[in-house]
Amino acid sequence: MPVPEDIRKVERPTNTIVQDSGKDGPKRYIVRERNGSRYIPGGNPQPINGKTVGYIIDHKYIPICEKTASSEPSMLSYGACALVKSVVDDILADLLQVYPANNAYSIMALAALKVTRPGISGSRMQSAYLRSFVSIFWPGASLSKNSVTSLYRNIGADGGKRESFFERRIDRVCDEDHIVIDGTLKQDTSEVNDLSAFSYKARLKGCEEISVIYAFDLEQMEPVCAQVFPGNSIDAVSYRSFIKDNGLRKGIIITDKGFPPNEIRDILAKSPLLHYLTPVKRNDKRIREFHLTEFDGVLTGINSKTVQYKKANVGPGIWMYAFRDSTLAAAEEQSYLSRAGEKNSYDNAKYDKKKETFGLIVFESDRDLKAKDAYLCYDERWKLELVFKAYKSDECLDHTSVQGDFSIYGSEFVNFISTLITCRIITKATKAGLFKEMTYRDMIEELNSAWRKTNSPEGTIPVTGDEYWVHTIPMVFEILESLGLSKPQEKPAPIKRGRRKKEITLSLDQLKTGTENNTALALPQQTNQPEKNENNIKRPVGRPRTKPVPDPDAPKRPVGRPRIRPLPDPLIPKRPVGRPRTRPLQNTDIPKRPVGRPRKQQDNT
Repeated sequence: MPVPEDIRKVERPTNTIVQDSGKDGPKRYIVRERNGSRYIPGGNPQPINGKTVGYIIDHKYIPICEKTASSEPSMLSYGACALVKSVVDDILADLLQVYPANNAYSIMALAALKVTRPGISGSRMQSAYLRSFVSIFWPGASLSKNSVTSLYRNIGADGGKRESFFERRIDRVCDEDHIVIDGTLKQDTSEVNDLSAFSYKARLKGCEEISVIYAFDLEQMEPVCAQVFPGNSIDAVSYRSFIKDNGLRKGIIITDKGFPPNEIRDILAKSPLLHYLTPVKRNDKRIREFHLTEFDGVLTGINSKTVQYKKANVGPGIWMYAFRDSTLAAAEEQSYLSRAGEKNSYDNAKYDKKKETFGLIVFESDRDLKAKDAYLCYDERWKLELVFKAYKSDECLDHTSVQGDFSIYGSEFVNFISTLITCRIITKATKAGLFKEMTYRDMIEELNSAWRKTNSPEGTIPVTGDEYWVHTIPMVFEILESLGLSKPQEKPAPIKRGRRKKEITLSLDQLKTGTENNTALALPQQTNQPEKNENNIKRPVGRPRTKPVPDPDAPKRPVGRPRIRPLPDPLIPKRPVGRPRTRPLQNTDIPKRPVGRPRKQQDNT
């Protein structure tokens, strides 16, 4: 259709043409630029139309604008992502040594999102990745729902790479480090994998689960390795497989009663740097055989507890350590008597036999340790329970979100990375003293509210309150500064108050030669000693006196304020004391007024 004349007359850039697209809407009349001409034999050259540069809308030329968000966003969530970035450099280096770069970045991005967005679902990974600095720190990761599922499956299928990653971490364990090993159960009701099964706690939970065993380094305060087992696999069976598969060959292994040392006797024999410290059951025959309840003394310097101890060598290279906590013993005795009273089953013979074991805990080890060191080693084991608490509560990893066996292996490997990051963040925040005022979840939530522009300088620590922050409140800046993620602003120097010193202006000759009365005003010499005049008179201290020196022969000024009133004349009588009376004297012949109000006379008529 031909373009109306009023449309063609609209002012637009030169060397352009208007075309009618034939479609209703604001972009009906297209403005295209001339791109050249085409030669036609025997005819006139024909113009060649180029790209579209704008539109005629409401009889006005509107140029084409760039699409909204055609490139990366201008601002992203920064605080929590920067905290993760500050503790993962060595983790990423280990991943790059084992996995391809794109897979390593995807694993790190997934783990970072699980830390900064606890409980996030797989369908929201991509959107959370694009709205945070995770996409800036680890770019190129594909985190759509299908991509994440495929990544989990590939990681789980390649067990060799997972073992290589754990070996790199285990090699950093020192010979004297204490390695705590324990497991936790997490819900998994999938019907398509062989790991989901009813555990010994099924009668309480009523659902199928999987078992995850962790090794935790007490010195480094972070997990070393992890492995997944079926939910119905008991700890004693999984213990040997965990030690063997992960290649633990050094350190002191601290376990619970469910991990007996008999399961790894052959591994301990082949690894002279690997030792163990494991509690035994209270009905162990060696307790009575070696009289471990006949204590040698009381431990000191273990907080406020009162603990008796006994140490005995029960075999070649095997020691046993017995401890009795008086507080725990009182609580267990009270519980025993309460149950006996409720069931009406008290037996004095059984009570006397049971009384010896109240509050008792006995350890077996292949190391000759001090009794106090052995007790403190096991007392520190509760830190692994805090890791599992953070694993389930803070990271919301109390259930699996995948189905297949390989997917579970892969997802738990990513969960291990996120748990490792969480432990390092907790250690860093504890040193900064943040947990005295807030919880871990509160800290992460506050840091997520710190947004920053993407064009901010890279590789430097940002400054508090600079132009690249977006709606960040002062309280969040305080958290960032305490964690070393932001530098405080430099405050201007305080303004000096008071009277300015009087400047002394001298001529050039005076500065060179000095004056007779004040030679210190001459140019400074190389020496630091003050210059003296010819008469060896020091420069007077303080401001030079400008007032004239008083004449000693002149009479001194009398002390006090001079009197200006004349002295009183002794012949004139003094003024009477008090106010003069102005009223006339009362006549004594007139009777006095009666005291009180006059009585009102009554009319008796």
